[in-house]
Amino acid sequence: MVVRWLLAAVHLLALAIGFGAILTRSLALRRPLDGAGIRSVLAADSWWGIAALLWIASGLARAFGGFEKGAPYYVQNPLFQLKMGLFLFILVLELSPMIAFVRWRIALARGVPPDTGHAARFARISAIEAFIVLVMVLVATAMARGFGAAR
Repeated sequence: MVVRWLLAAVHLLALAIGFGAILTRSLALRRPLDGAGIRSVLAADSWWGIAALLWIASGLARAFGGFEKGAPYYVQNPLFQLKMGLFLFILVLELSPMIAFVRWRIALARGVPPDTGHAARFARISAIEAFIVLVMVLVATAMARGFGAAR
């Protein structure tokens, strides 16, 4: 029982961390990208990554680790499938910014200014990802109330 509670708490805390981080990243990408601005973007991006790891680990444990309703419930639930589809969409959207921010970190480590030419696009992608996270919350709360479950 305690493990279920802790996994649910981690999953929800990751939501708060991730949503705040992706909004912060989106806003930071719209500001001047001087040294402090770039550090703000990369800090928010790091928290976004931490949240993703927490979501994935706690979500897999909850859905397939025998702590919640069981894998068949989730796999057969169309709302769970929608939630996972939205999650995969976020992962696809995140590929370009993730690669760019790794390059930014490498450039900074070498003492070279990073190429911030795509910052406006990454800000829009981040805002879209934040919106998708909100939609995922709506889907998850519907699931928690029994919607989508086979009767």
